[in-house]
Amino acid sequence: MSMPPRDGLVGVLDAIRAGEGVTQPRLVQRLGLGRTVVAQRVAQLEAAGLVVQDGVAPSSGGRAPRLLRLRADAGLVAGADIGATGMAVGLADASGRVLAQAHEAANVADGPDAVLGRVEELVAQLLDGLAGAPPLWGIGVGVPGPVEYATSRPVAPPIMPGWDGYPIRERLSGRFAVPVWVDNDVNVLALGELRTNPAAAEAGDLLYLKIGTGIGAGLVSGGRVHRGVNGCAGDIGHVAVAEADSVICRCGNVGCLEAVAGGAALARDGRRLAESGGSPVMADILAATGELTAADVTTAAERGDPAARAMLGRAGRLVGGTLATLVSFYNPGLVVLGGGVVHAGDHVLAAIRESVYRRSLPLATRTLRIERSVMGEAAGLAGAVHLALDALFAPGRLARWLPVGSPAGRPELAADTESLPA
Repeated sequence: MSMPPRDGLVGVLDAIRAGEGVTQPRLVQRLGLGRTVVAQRVAQLEAAGLVVQDGVAPSSGGRAPRLLRLRADAGLVAGADIGATGMAVGLADASGRVLAQAHEAANVADGPDAVLGRVEELVAQLLDGLAGAPPLWGIGVGVPGPVEYATSRPVAPPIMPGWDGYPIRERLSGRFAVPVWVDNDVNVLALGELRTNPAAAEAGDLLYLKIGTGIGAGLVSGGRVHRGVNGCAGDIGHVAVAEADSVICRCGNVGCLEAVAGGAALARDGRRLAESGGSPVMADILAATGELTAADVTTAAERGDPAARAMLGRAGRLVGGTLATLVSFYNPGLVVLGGGVVHAGDHVLAAIRESVYRRSLPLATRTLRIERSVMGEAAGLAGAVHLALDALFAPGRLARWLPVGSPAGRPELAADTESLPA
């Protein structure tokens, strides 16, 4: 798909959005456009209420140039980060700054009517709580399963019974009369990290790996999320590994990585060790609580339990082996690790790092950084917000709503496949 030329509004607006105040002369330098063209585009954006003057920059001779910035209070976007066992819903301004948010437990297996009904209630409550708020412009949603990005519909999601093919976009746009975009949770996490972590933005090419109940990866190439033709790029939890050739995965196949290294697998194997006497520490936890989670395995490892440490080390090595292949193939500058299993302790992180650096091509790891997410769970909500903002400001789409001043009341903008954000 060819991209529209960036000599118009989008190029100028993107440059203003990316900076903490830029000037017209700086825009001329950065974009390589003529002064007249830049002045015209800035005037259009000011007239539409998207850009405002915010003081002046130091003068280098002559009149001091105006500092320009995005008018963040021009509109709101809503984000919903729906996980397997909880959700975060928030409202953000046009710069992506979250103004209000709500977090609560939720079971995605309850189905779309129950879960999305609650999302609608929370968005409405948050809107009511912002006195004099600008109009809602759009909604971004992350869900824990594969999504066909063009239609915003889940496709055979393993842990989302009742969601297959469900029209999430149509439901939410019908309720709020705004365009809606939906993506899988790991892409949303990767986008949130990209937009809020300076190191991720600087890298441009990064891989976000989430190790939670399952395992998935989000790819960012040249500063843009790479989704693939159907939206399932990065679904590494279901690649085959020899160590899992006899283990049935929740997807129905045998031998998947997440079936032996994901959070659900750690909980399963930990319980087996606790019940068989292979881990007195995990046996004590099981006796006290009646269940055993992946976080409990990490707790046992922190207490010095050899069996728990061995489990986490093995999981890290298995994930690291698959990740090493991706690093050699994709050559990212940064790998960000997130999800409950990674954030619960250092054992998995250390094993992943050792495996990647040992098994990847030397050139691919020469400048590679492997770091835990600085955002943690907050990356999901941030990513959902920016999912909507990036789509609203995409080439072609911005030109469609700018003349009328707002995308509010135009849900059909989301179905514009000619200008899908990369």
